[in-house]
Amino acid sequence: MTEGDVNTPHDRAAGAGEELRVHEVRTALLDLLGEVGAVTATEAASRLGYSSGLCSFHLRQLARHGHIEEAPRHGGRARPWRLRRPDPAVEPTARAEFGDLARGLEDESWQRWLARRDEAPSEWRHDEAFSAIAYLTPEEMSRVADAVRQALAPYRDREERPLARPSGALPVALIARLFPLLPHGAKDTGRG
Repeated sequence: MTEGDVNTPHDRAAGAGEELRVHEVRTALLDLLGEVGAVTATEAASRLGYSSGLCSFHLRQLARHGHIEEAPRHGGRARPWRLRRPDPAVEPTARAEFGDLARGLEDESWQRWLARRDEAPSEWRHDEAFSAIAYLTPEEMSRVADAVRQALAPYRDREERPLARPSGALPVALIARLFPLLPHGAKDTGRG
């Protein structure tokens, strides 16, 4: 806008609308990355219904602001992106923020599933949500986490290799949080 231009309410409303669309696109991209792990601009456009140019622009902006990063490439020109994974030794605050972002996306995705479950194809209208409490030692807790990771290992390459996905496969959120339940008000759980 130059010095002689007038900023009308219509201009301000249009600017606000554009800001809302930017927020909408970037939020959708972050949600998608939280759900599927890594996507190219073309894949994001296909899933979200935006143009690949718009997705590419906003993916670069999210990277510029430190929210996402390039994922490893597996040949070709495709440029996949993923949520930024900070180095915990270098950036403990960023690691905590990433954890908060990831948990927020997980919770939001779960709420969206609950609200829209009836829109899913009939064969997908169930979920396998469960929780459990087990009395474990720290070493056993680590072994359980390793067993879950090993159980998922055969499916991990499908995130970055779409052609490895069988027909009918959809992204499924797999969330596991293993942590000790501390008694209320306890400062030290050591017994000793």
